Amino acid sequence: MANLASKAVIPNGHPEKSNTQLSFLIIGAGSRGNAYANALKQFSKAFPNRIAAIAEPVDSKRTAFERRYVRPNEPVGLFETWQQFVEFEEGRRKRRARGGDGPEGVDGVFVCTLDETHAEIITALAPLGLHIMSEKPLATSLNDCLKIYRSLQPPGASSPQAIFSIGHVLHYSPHNMLLRKLLLEDEVIGDIVSIEHAEPVGWWHFSHSYVRGNWRKESTTAPSLLTKSCHDIDLLLWLLCSPPPGSHRPSHLPSYVTSTGSLLYFKKARKPALAGNATNCLSCPAERQCLYSAKQLYDEGQLAKANAGWPINIVDPEIEDMMKNPDKDVPRQRLMERLAEDYDVSTSQTEIDRRPWFGRCVYESGNDVCDDQVVTMEWEDDPLPQKGDESMETRIKGRGAKIATFHMVAPTEKQCERRGRVYGTKGEIEYDSKVICVYDFATKQTQTHRPHQPGGGHGGGDAGLAQQFVTAIEAVKIQKMTVAEAQKAHIGCTLEEVIRSHAMVFAAEEARKERKVVAWAEWWDSNVERAAGAKGQ
Repeated sequence: MANLASKAVIPNGHPEKSNTQLSFLIIGAGSRGNAYANALKQFSKAFPNRIAAIAEPVDSKRTAFERRYVRPNEPVGLFETWQQFVEFEEGRRKRRARGGDGPEGVDGVFVCTLDETHAEIITALAPLGLHIMSEKPLATSLNDCLKIYRSLQPPGASSPQAIFSIGHVLHYSPHNMLLRKLLLEDEVIGDIVSIEHAEPVGWWHFSHSYVRGNWRKESTTAPSLLTKSCHDIDLLLWLLCSPPPGSHRPSHLPSYVTSTGSLLYFKKARKPALAGNATNCLSCPAERQCLYSAKQLYDEGQLAKANAGWPINIVDPEIEDMMKNPDKDVPRQRLMERLAEDYDVSTSQTEIDRRPWFGRCVYESGNDVCDDQVVTMEWEDDPLPQKGDESMETRIKGRGAKIATFHMVAPTEKQCERRGRVYGTKGEIEYDSKVICVYDFATKQTQTHRPHQPGGGHGGGDAGLAQQFVTAIEAVKIQKMTVAEAQKAHIGCTLEEVIRSHAMVFAAEEARKERKVVAWAEWWDSNVERAAGAKGQ
């Protein structure tokens, strides 16, 4: 992956001030759209920006978003669909080209819709030349990822014509930036030999999103390795492929990938006998004894404690506004109505797949994505070609054989709080989401680092990503940098590298399903380079 300079994200959250006014469209007013809108709002004094447009089909969500983030009398437009925005923008440009009046257009777009819609939206936006940030994953199939690549970077072009960023927010948290600096710049444990990295999803979080929720079936969305853990595969490639900032060495690419995993727990065979034929928590005789009781998780565990945000706003986005009703039973009644919804043998599969069912028994939900998966990536020695009297030690530095294992596991106490160990030639690093401990073999001493925790989503990664997207756009707008220069300096990875980390997920899934070891170079050449004209480096 490309270099992300340690100075790219301001760890303390205080960016340098700017006088350049930028404006943005948010497509999708769900939890991710709100997260990025809030991040833009947080540092609007340093980066004078405005959210000038919102595209959201749900009236209540669009109205609430407008009230929170769109400044009065300044909207470019409030749209029900992204298609309406594209039509509006094409008309706006034609009118202004003829010398007519009209509002200024937006500089950038945040695509925060369901994963399976990204390809259609981004390929439609591409001809407009707007800067784009897409929530992860880029798309739900390799073919759609490559469609996006070709739309943004046509064959023969050296780089896209606009900034492109992906929602791999783990790059932008102070914690992970420090971890990468310690490993690649400071070399505190010498050369990396092995990494064990785990993502504990959280026992009830997995049931919410990947058993009952939108991402429960591969046929309607994608494998959980993509929808949940493409963050982590990307993080490992960022740590193990890329040379340190300032180095012009090529990336050290993996040699092999393999994977094992399956749906271990959330299936009918695990259903308690006491539950009998019940398919909905509200009518289940085992409800009070069940850890995954929807009533206990959503009502008693969230709404009764006055939390109507996530995950309640995913069950029903209107409940949040209902909390303002003097009759406090109103939001609970609405929640119970939603949890009571169920389907039976007479319900069409199309209707079942169309939406989540949050009151459905977790053992009767028809979900099929992995709730436990391990991916192993292996690198071989790949020394640079010899120049003059360079030693092998110099040529192989940072390019030695190494192994990375990633474990995604559902039933955990921690929720998305990554943890792991890195083993090196001179020491060892142990980390979780808050602390990094470095053990030195020579001194037999441990140094503990506690990176700044700025708050917000993903350890400050949400705000960091939004900040860097804005910084990159500003650099291009004031002609301080070319698109390619701003992409590298501020976004920290190229479009091709975004494709690479997604491709690794699809390669791992092929390895898992076919129970084989995938040779990465051959797989990339066959599945990516020939289709997209992408280079392997």
